Amino acid sequence: MAFDYKKEYREFYLPPRKPGIIQIPRMRFLAVRGQGDPNEEGGDYKRAIGLLYAVAFTIKMSKLGKHRLEGYFDYVVPPLEGLWDQEGGCGLDFTRKEAFRWISLIRLPEFVTREAFDWAVREAAEKKQQDFSPVEFFDWEEGLCVQCLHLGPYEEEPATLAAMEAYAEAEGFAIDLGGERLHHEIYLSDPRRCRPERRKTVLRQPVKRLAL
Repeated sequence: MAFDYKKEYREFYLPPRKPGIIQIPRMRFLAVRGQGDPNEEGGDYKRAIGLLYAVAFTIKMSKLGKHRLEGYFDYVVPPLEGLWDQEGGCGLDFTRKEAFRWISLIRLPEFVTREAFDWAVREAAEKKQQDFSPVEFFDWEEGLCVQCLHLGPYEEEPATLAAMEAYAEAEGFAIDLGGERLHHEIYLSDPRRCRPERRKTVLRQPVKRLAL
């Protein structure tokens, strides 16, 4: 049976709708950076997602080709994720989507080394006859966060984020956005197939402990 990160690491991918504090360890990702409105048809965000999935499935389906990746195990490609910020780095204004800066992510299995990543990018570029140079090998430790499951349209996230901030403060933490500490979303629902009111999105905000 294929290894499924969502099921094996439920604390990271299937949290409750009530906020909680969690420590996120170092993980490896495929990443593409950009800026602008993610809803723009034919825009950079949608192109970035296409690049990510092409490389992700090149790695997953390598089991059928001649190039064997050391330590390979069959797995379900993890869900799309995103890191988001805007100028100033102090939160998100959802009415100014054109000002979003984002890093789109797909988690990599542990057996994927930089050498395996480089091979997959070359392989995808050769097969697709496309430039995959924007795709990065992204090694990242998120650290201490408040997270919960948001159910509903993306536009209604501010209410959930406010509840997360209130919970964090009640528990002795403060939101810690800025620098490499970014607003994080994990998309458990395909927006092309799921009504907005049924969309499930994991929301995370970095936090720091308040001084006593």
